[in-house]
This record gives sequence, C-alpha cells and structure tokens, in this order.
Amino acid sequence: MINPQSYKWFFETTTPVEGHMHAIVRTLVQAQTKFQQVEIMETASYGKCLVLDGRIQSSQHDEFIYHEALVHPGLLAVEGAPKSALVIGGGEGATLREFLRYPSLTRAVMVDIDGEVVELCKRHLPEMHQGAFDDPRTELRHEDARAYLERTSDRFDLIVSDLVEPLEEGPACLLYSREFYKVVYDRLTPGGVLTMQAGMTKIGEQAFFTAIHRTLREVFPVVAGYQTFISCFGTPWGFILAGKKIDPRKQDVATVDRLIAERVKGELSYWDGQTHQHAFGLPKHLRRAIAAETRVVTDANPLIVA
Repeated sequence: MINPQSYKWFFETTTPVEGHMHAIVRTLVQAQTKFQQVEIMETASYGKCLVLDGRIQSSQHDEFIYHEALVHPGLLAVEGAPKSALVIGGGEGATLREFLRYPSLTRAVMVDIDGEVVELCKRHLPEMHQGAFDDPRTELRHEDARAYLERTSDRFDLIVSDLVEPLEEGPACLLYSREFYKVVYDRLTPGGVLTMQAGMTKIGEQAFFTAIHRTLREVFPVVAGYQTFISCFGTPWGFILAGKKIDPRKQDVATVDRLIAERVKGELSYWDGQTHQHAFGLPKHLRRAIAAETRVVTDANPLIVA
C-alpha cells in the first residue's frame, strides 16, 4: 500500500469545483516562457507529463490514446493517400510522430508559437516525439499559426489543431473562431480534413465542445464529433473532424482496418475499426447537446474558457 504522505502531489482542477491529483516522483522542468507556464514532471502512475498553465497536456503512458485519436481519423478520411499534413501546436512532437507513420506523406509541418516549450520537449520527452523532429519530412516553425495560414498559399491534406483551450488574451484565443476555420478550409486540398481536440465531454462541461461543433458547421459540409477517455485527464475527451467530402461516421470497421493496413506503417496501439465505431458513436445526451447549441464563435464573439 502506497503511503500518500511519501509523495508530493500535483492537483489539477478540471472545473472550478472539481479536480484530480497525481503523485509526483520528480520535477524535471519548471519555467515561465513568453507565452505560458511550463512544467515537465514525472508522476507515479503515468510517467513523464507535460503541464502548461497548470493543465496536463499529455502523459508518457497514455499519450498514444490522445495522439492516435487526434491524428488517424483525419488521415484515414483524406481522399486518397495523404501527402501533406500540418499541426498547429503539438509541442511534444507526438502529433508529428503519428503523421510520419504514413509513408505517402512527403511533408509534415508543425507551427507552434512557443519555441521554448518545443525545445524543452525535445530535450526531456524523447519518449513522446521519438525523433520526429529529426525526420527530413518535418518542417518546424515558431510563429503565429493564423498569420502563417493567411500568408501561405500551400495546401494540406490534413490540418490538426492541437492547442490548449483558449484563455482571455491568450495566444490560442483567435484560433477557435469561424473566421479562422474559413482560413483553414481554404488551406485544405479538395479532399482535405481538419481534426482538433475539443475539450471535455463530461456532464456539465460540454459548452466548449458543442460551441466549436456548431461553429465548424458554419464552414464545413462534414462535421463529426467523437470522444474517448483519457486516463491521465480523468475525464472523457472530445475531438472533432471537419472535412470536405468523406464522412467518418460512414466508414465501417472493415473500411477503417483496410485503410490502416494500406496507409500506416507499423501497428497502432489504440485506433482501429472497432475503436473508430465506438468513438464516433456519441451517446444520446451528447448528441442532444450538440443539436441544441446555437452559439457561433467569431473573432468578435470569442469563446473564453476559464
């Protein structure tokens, strides 16, 4: 039996009235960058964790669930073999790692505004990036993602938004609006797809997920929410796929398994046809919440998450 008093504890609030705790084995990094507070700590249950502004972003032992769910539904819904992918955020490099499982991919771009966080992840989280930053297909940029997308004329088969939830005046605030999603739409190939993390889907905390879902429907013809449980977060977590052609909800188990076999190098640890069906099969109460959402997030009417 572990004696709780033998550890220091990290307490993460998930809502103003809820939270959960992790026993800390050691703290590797504790720093303030230009944009955010960053910690890299080793926990007793989940190994190394990246923590930004007091919120766990990923953990060594279960990040494969988060990152496979974030990336593969999108790359499997691209029309034809994907050749280019862009991640907005993604400091640990694990999203890049999942991109690079696709031999057809010739270009993997990562735009993360916080270069200090990325450098710390390169140094302290090799278990997560697994050398993805050194792959010749990788292109790393430290700049504002919206400005980059507005400036470039390049097109991508997949764009992934792997950002922290928006805080007032934070760098991510204007990357969750209808205007930004219109820019993303224009930067996608004709059969391209956007996937994104979309916050908690637990009871009473669905406003972020449903508002973003509603906003994406203003821009994309195909919008499909899905969810999975992330153990180190202690809560079910929502994702959204927005595309131009292929609806992932119409991809059956055999289709997803076939596409993985054709497109992905190596074996996935979490995502397959059965997982796909389960993730996109949202429960009734969540479907009702999505249907009832009326708010569209715009630059002038931002969604701020406390």
